[in-house]
Amino acid sequence: METTYYDHGTQAERWERARMFFDAKDYAAAARVLDGLVEEEPEQTAPRLLLARAYYHSAQLRRAEAELRVVVERDPVEHYARLMLGRTLQRQGRQEEAEPHLRIASALAGDFDQI
Repeated sequence: METTYYDHGTQAERWERARMFFDAKDYAAAARVLDGLVEEEPEQTAPRLLLARAYYHSAQLRRAEAELRVVVERDPVEHYARLMLGRTLQRQGRQEEAEPHLRIASALAGDFDQI
């Protein structure tokens, strides 16, 4: 099995590498690293959320939506996933689908003026 830079090292090293790519705004590279991490540890929320953000910022909106739906299904009160799902749907022109997620995110954040 051939190892590439993206999947080389421990999970902690790859997590740090993914965050460095993300912070450098190299979202496609971050997604390549995170995709492997999520595949290895599908129950971990943080890598999946960062993967969704990397997809969102690199305009891979369907992929972002899929990752966010997994998080929301597992943890319906995950505020940031709700917010990101709503924004991802908005960016795809699906405002009606986005609204419930954005309202729930506002309520979870305690921003009742937005409900």
